[in-house]
Amino acid sequence: MNSKRRVFLKGTLAAGTVGVALGAGLLTPRSILAAWPKSAFEAEDVNAALEGIVGTTKHEASGDIKIKAPDIAENGAVVPITVSSGMEGITSMSILADQNARPLTSSYDLPAGTAAYISTRVKMGKTANVIAVVKAGDKIYSAKKQVKVTIGGCGG
Repeated sequence: MNSKRRVFLKGTLAAGTVGVALGAGLLTPRSILAAWPKSAFEAEDVNAALEGIVGTTKHEASGDIKIKAPDIAENGAVVPITVSSGMEGITSMSILADQNARPLTSSYDLPAGTAAYISTRVKMGKTANVIAVVKAGDKIYSAKKQVKVTIGGCGG
């Protein structure tokens, strides 16, 4: 019983400290959360998204980038996507769905020594090419795979 009391008191003290720091303006959500490329995520076409995320629209197709995604996704709200690559010097990976109203679905900065492997679920409004964009050194590489999105699993 005594150890539960200590845990409760420590948690209360920590929450109180964070509350005081927030109230005093020492912590703001902008300083707590990671920076993100707003223009890239708000872009309405693939080229604008690429420009916002990697600074250029030029990219080279690469067989070294592997995209694992279903050929047919019965539920476009949760399409599982995995992107991996064995390239050296990868610093970022991004996933786009070219027919979405906002094509950039996710983007990841990878610290040195990190395995280039991303697994996520994306929302797709309709059948589209899933495009994986990888930045390695000063070059931009890409791969794509078409995913057919059906409506309610009945085709569409």
